[in-house]
Amino acid sequence: MKLLRTLLVAALATALPIAATAAETTLELKGREGPGQGRKIVLISGDEEYRSEEALPMLAKILSQRHGFDCTVLFAIDPATGLIDPNLQTNIPGLEALADADLLIISTRFRRLPPEQLRFIADYLQKGRPVIGLRTATHAFTGDAVTDGIVWKDFGLNVLGETWINHHGRHLVEGTRGVIEAANAQHPILRGVRDVFGPSDVYGIRNLGADATILLRGQVTTNLNADSPAVAGPKNDPMMPLAWIRGYQVPNGQSGQAFCTTMGASVDLLSADLRRLVVNAALHLVGASVPPVANVDYVDPFQPTFYGFVRDPAAFPARALRPADFDLGRTTAPLSFVKAPEGYLSPAAR
Repeated sequence: MKLLRTLLVAALATALPIAATAAETTLELKGREGPGQGRKIVLISGDEEYRSEEALPMLAKILSQRHGFDCTVLFAIDPATGLIDPNLQTNIPGLEALADADLLIISTRFRRLPPEQLRFIADYLQKGRPVIGLRTATHAFTGDAVTDGIVWKDFGLNVLGETWINHHGRHLVEGTRGVIEAANAQHPILRGVRDVFGPSDVYGIRNLGADATILLRGQVTTNLNADSPAVAGPKNDPMMPLAWIRGYQVPNGQSGQAFCTTMGASVDLLSADLRRLVVNAALHLVGASVPPVANVDYVDPFQPTFYGFVRDPAAFPARALRPADFDLGRTTAPLSFVKAPEGYLSPAAR
């Protein structure tokens, strides 16, 4: 009898990935009325540190319910359980949704996806369709994988314009204030954007070319709170690019446009104007009109986890989150054991 129970449990565990459907491994949000109506965005989460699995569903709710886009959110999924596990680098199901997507928003970090999953991203890029990269998307992939000449470890460099360089600001100590690049202040992506601040630090930028249009620069601040002053000295002279738009070209010769910001931690997106920057970029990249002040109010309450690595392999299985937990009308609680640094004051929800 004991052997029979053991075999039954093993059989059920083996069957789970086969039984899982796209609806169980992705989050689908149908767009309401808005300038993005009739267009589709695929948002790809999957990072170990900055909680993109929390941030992208929140953005998808705003993009779908406030601006009309149909949104599909993808996650790092443990195939053995169907649970979201950002520490698992090798599986993001649902990428076939890119086949008819009008925009890709990516916020992954050092993923090692199998060739059959990378194929869908390659096909998307080879159509010259637009890309938005957030924070660790500059180092979205790692390893030696190549698809049709697309070297995935160089995705950030070749598509977004930069790869991982360093923490220019002191990690977990110094914050980031967005400063508008005066020469490009009238760019549509900056409409209504005035007050961008986040507790993640400024990234170092070394490779961004003159072909990029810099929209924001990152001012390093003395602490993680929005009222903190700028750090004095060479760290802010000059300030690093923080958000930009540029053209990209893949090896088949097809070209497209990409927007990137090195902000994007879930707690960064408590900044309404950072959310507005991303929404404006989405509208602009699909050719829709950008309003004077885009509505970026939360659709459901947003309670992000502060950023930081979660080393305990049991942590995400214990959290037991599934894509449906981010559906409309639902709110997730932050991870209780990831604490903000002492002295950090979370901004009031806006």
